[in-house]
Amino acid sequence: MECLTTFFVSFSSQVCAIAHITAKTMPHEDAECKKGSEPNIHDPPTRELSVVVPSYNEENRLPLMMDEALDYLEKRQKKDPSFTYEVIVVNDGSKDQTAKVAKEYCKKYGSDKVRVISLEKNRGKGGAVRTGVFSSRGKKILMADADGATKFADIEKVEEGLKNLRPWPKGMAISCGSRAHLEKDSIAKRSYFRTLLMYGFHFLVWFLCVKEIRDTQCGFKLLTREAALQTFSNLHIERWAFDVELLYIAQRLKIPIAEVAVNWTEIEGSKLVPFWSWLQMGRDLLFIRLRYMTGAWKLEAKKCN
Repeated sequence: MECLTTFFVSFSSQVCAIAHITAKTMPHEDAECKKGSEPNIHDPPTRELSVVVPSYNEENRLPLMMDEALDYLEKRQKKDPSFTYEVIVVNDGSKDQTAKVAKEYCKKYGSDKVRVISLEKNRGKGGAVRTGVFSSRGKKILMADADGATKFADIEKVEEGLKNLRPWPKGMAISCGSRAHLEKDSIAKRSYFRTLLMYGFHFLVWFLCVKEIRDTQCGFKLLTREAALQTFSNLHIERWAFDVELLYIAQRLKIPIAEVAVNWTEIEGSKLVPFWSWLQMGRDLLFIRLRYMTGAWKLEAKKCN
């Protein structure tokens, strides 16, 4: 028993040391938002809403999402001319015609309403969303997946969730779309292996990082501008587990978070590879906890201009 305890302590120490030594920071935000460039997350907002759409090889799925989103946004603006918006498509190093498809919407709606940011190399969903957020102009910033799995009109639900969190401390609040209410139906359609992976991932999220949010991975999240600045400026994870770190940071900064049920439909063409993606996410969850715990990653307060 004593030998087992010694082994466990030694192994844990080695894992913590590896997590600390191998910790990397995201590219410094000044490299992405150079001083004097426009627009910039540090500047005062000039739009009511920014929609950030991370896109990697999405030439087939992006049009349906963009048509639905822009149809909703245009109708909303006609009803309320004071409502202003922008959609930022972040082309995450795609190898297909994603950028070309997105630019067609720039031509149709104008570059003031639709912008395309193209990254030369694929950085992962977290890196793409972070780039879009840093270039946003909205008072509120919505993350929305390119597959259109969540009905865009459900933005009204997450907006209501955000409103219910008032008063926002230092102007910060986050409202997360959630598929937790659909869990029973999704389990019935999944294999036992995928269900086991899902439960394992949920347990690790709860045990290591985020205890109050049932669905951390839904790609439909609405943040106030100040909350987006503080969380994304401290974000390190660039790939699938970035949502968990985002919410972990928010909890550490005592940013209020709402979880709101939204409509969701599984769309074919997911980039998530069941076993390997879950394995990578599990590793990232462990490292999120250990790297903040050992001080390899630290939270820093950012200031808006």
